[in-house]
Amino acid sequence: MPLASPLIEEHIDIAPLTPWVTVVWNDPVNLMTYVTYVFMTYFGYPREKAEHLMMTVHLQGRAIVSEGGRETMELDAAAMQGYGLWATLEQA
Repeated sequence: MPLASPLIEEHIDIAPLTPWVTVVWNDPVNLMTYVTYVFMTYFGYPREKAEHLMMTVHLQGRAIVSEGGRETMELDAAAMQGYGLWATLEQA
């Protein structure tokens, strides 16, 4: 009778890509209607979501407007800056 071979379990720890976020900050320059317009135009958000994000920026001083890979968040932050908004990216 042959000996049974032991089960060998191999665990490979693969850290998931840490998501990045684009943060839009409150500023004294842009109108709330304009910020809402930017969120709807660039991200394609429905008015309700765009207004909610705009109010978060207004009341809390900042809002996370998108999340994903670093390169995409760099593009989103640059686009927000291109619209005249104060935006940065952060590791989530």
